[in-house]
Amino acid sequence: MSAIWICGVDEAGRGPLVGSVVAGAVVLDPNHPIEGLRDSKKLSPAKREFLFEQIVSNAKAWGIGEASAQEIDQINILQATMLAMRRAIEDLTTRLGAWPDKALIDGNRCPELTIPAEAIVKGDSKEPAISAASILAKVTRDRQMMVLHEQYPQYGFAQHMGYPTEFHFAALKQFGACDQHRRSFSPVRNVLEVNA
Repeated sequence: MSAIWICGVDEAGRGPLVGSVVAGAVVLDPNHPIEGLRDSKKLSPAKREFLFEQIVSNAKAWGIGEASAQEIDQINILQATMLAMRRAIEDLTTRLGAWPDKALIDGNRCPELTIPAEAIVKGDSKEPAISAASILAKVTRDRQMMVLHEQYPQYGFAQHMGYPTEFHFAALKQFGACDQHRRSFSPVRNVLEVNA
C-alpha cells in the first residue's frame, strides 16, 4: 500500500493593511522529523528562519501560495485567503508529483478543494504539519515586507510588517497609500477619502 500524504495548510497576513496574504502547505516526511515545530507566532524571527530552512530541506513536499493586495481588494480577504491556500496546495502538488490524500487547514473553514479537507481551530499549535505551514507562510511574508520596506521606508514596514499600528496610521496620514496598500481595508480607505 502506498503512503498516505497529509498536508498541513496555514496562512499569514490576513490582518495587515498592506501586501499579499501568503499561505504555506507542507507534507512532513516521517523519516526526517523536524524538531521544534510550533505556531510561528510563538517563535522568534531567528528561530522561524532556521525552521524555514529545515522544512524546505526535510519535508516530503512543501508549497507557497499568495493572493495580492489587488486580489484582496477585488474578492475580499477571506476569499483571497482561501485562494492563497489553494495555490499553496497546488504548488506542493507540483513538488510531490501527486495530490496529497488530505489537507488539514488551520482555522474554522476550508477552501474548495478536490481532496478531503478538515479545518482545525488552533491547528498551528496542534498539528506539526500545520505548524510547518505557518512558519513557511510567516517567513515568506516577512521577507516580502522587508523588500517593501526598502521600496517605501517611510511607512516603517520593517517594524510592524504592515499591521495597523499607530506609526503605520501616522505614516498613512502623512504619505497616503502606496501601491501595495489594501484599499478595501477601512483604515486605508478612510485615509484615501480624507486625502481625495
